[in-house]
Amino acid sequence: MEVPGLAHNITSPLSPCEGMIKDLSLDSIQLCERDGSKSQDGSMEELPVPQNIKISNITCDSFKICWDMEARNKERITHYFIDLNKKENKNSNKFKHKDVPTKLVAKAVPLPMTVRGHWFLSPRTEYTVAVQTASKQTDGDYTVSEWSEIIEFCTADYSTVHLNQLLEKAEVIAGRMLRFSVFYRNQHKEYFDHAREVQENRMLPSVKDNSGSHGSPISGKLEGIFFSCNTEFNTGKPPQDSPYGRLRFEVQADALFNPDTNLYFGDFYCMYTAYHYVILVLAPKGSRGDDFCKQRLPALDIGNNRFLTCKQDEEGGLVFHHAQDVILEVIYTEPVDLALGTVAEISGHQLMSLSTVNAKKDPSCKTCNISVGR
Repeated sequence: MEVPGLAHNITSPLSPCEGMIKDLSLDSIQLCERDGSKSQDGSMEELPVPQNIKISNITCDSFKICWDMEARNKERITHYFIDLNKKENKNSNKFKHKDVPTKLVAKAVPLPMTVRGHWFLSPRTEYTVAVQTASKQTDGDYTVSEWSEIIEFCTADYSTVHLNQLLEKAEVIAGRMLRFSVFYRNQHKEYFDHAREVQENRMLPSVKDNSGSHGSPISGKLEGIFFSCNTEFNTGKPPQDSPYGRLRFEVQADALFNPDTNLYFGDFYCMYTAYHYVILVLAPKGSRGDDFCKQRLPALDIGNNRFLTCKQDEEGGLVFHHAQDVILEVIYTEPVDLALGTVAEISGHQLMSLSTVNAKKDPSCKTCNISVGR
């Protein structure tokens, strides 16, 4: 197998998709410095065409690929041409790399073959892939087969390995812990009216939006209710400004966070600003949300972590602290009765510019990104 390397731009003949190559990081792949071409007589029928392409072992930045081939001239195959393209859609992240490298040339190795590269594979993204077989000639040119059929697949979410890398980065900047006593949630009057009149006086979980890391396994999947707990340094109380509405529901911290609650790390991101956000999930033990998180998210010790803690004091009461230098977004996975707290109007402003609804993560920030697709 050739050692993975870098090369200049390449295009392959009669490619079913368009694309170009820039810097790559690959496993089992080497990039070709020459354009692929037909044999001298123009024939493309001599080499077997890959059939029944299968994609397996898909992660957020890698996959395995294999296919069937006729035995005809199989021994002449020296390389595989792989044409990988991102399926664009109206919701594509406009800040993601535009010149996605797609034309790969791999030395012929036993199948399945691993394709890995965070510079051109993003999590939760749909791709198309097609394959040619090729025979390298003495003059450095290639004889190639026709392209295979085009196959579609979608990359996976971040694994717990990737989330633990994000967790470690977040711990570095979390700062000291400040005491707090309430969780709070700001919304408009219509939201609370609806909760009272239609939802039996309860706030109900809803599916998390697509804010934060593109590979987050909770986006678009986990159901919950967003709460805040950050306090102002000088007052020890919640800030009077909010981007989400002028009415605020406040509930004592122990109603949502106690020894019967599990705590999970969900994400770490920023939005092209100096502020960094950490998403945490509070799930009552044994709940559906708890089962979801156990399979996907790093669990945190509720009494000993860098973000949000619940400890017993000498008198047996619960004491709560939050990290000072990150903005915590806390997702509670179960319905919350409005009778557990109070709803009142804030005295500050509604700062819409601070909203994180469907906010896209800055892929260039070295503080909150890891070396996989953003």
